[in-house]
Amino acid sequence: METKETTIDKIRTRPRFKMYTHLSKETYAENLKKYLVEHKDEFTGNVNTEVATISVLTKDDNYWKPCLALRTELDEEVTVIRGVFGPSSAVWTFFMFLYFLFSISWMTFFTMYYVENQINSHEYPWSLHASFVMLIFIAITYAAARFGQSKAKIEMKKLRKFAEESTLKFEKII
Repeated sequence: METKETTIDKIRTRPRFKMYTHLSKETYAENLKKYLVEHKDEFTGNVNTEVATISVLTKDDNYWKPCLALRTELDEEVTVIRGVFGPSSAVWTFFMFLYFLFSISWMTFFTMYYVENQINSHEYPWSLHASFVMLIFIAITYAAARFGQSKAKIEMKKLRKFAEESTLKFEKII
């Protein structure tokens, strides 16, 4: 098995990695199911031949409870396993909504400021300040996501270990 990770993967909001194995997609899915059953006191998840979603069982449920999405693809007779860490889909959607809302608001307020200066109007003197506030909200949203990631660092390491061990364990048998 070979693992690939780039520098950009470490700074993303949703870190990711790739693993390469000689196992078929179906065999890999069956092995994941077996490994999940063997470690049912530590992990929970849903596995099929295309995608698996794994999470760590914890007593606390914070907003950044990480999940590991494993997607399998066949590439030149080698199975590629793409792993993406992230929060639940509801939390991810909420953060993307905030980024979208604040970005669109920033563009709107900055455009109002720019057009106002071009036509020498003074109807919206607050627009530049509002655009800076939107930038601050974007930064706060990003900081909240990074804070959540740092809180879930241990769980993310467990999930990464799960991905590697579940592949290595069954790859050695074959």
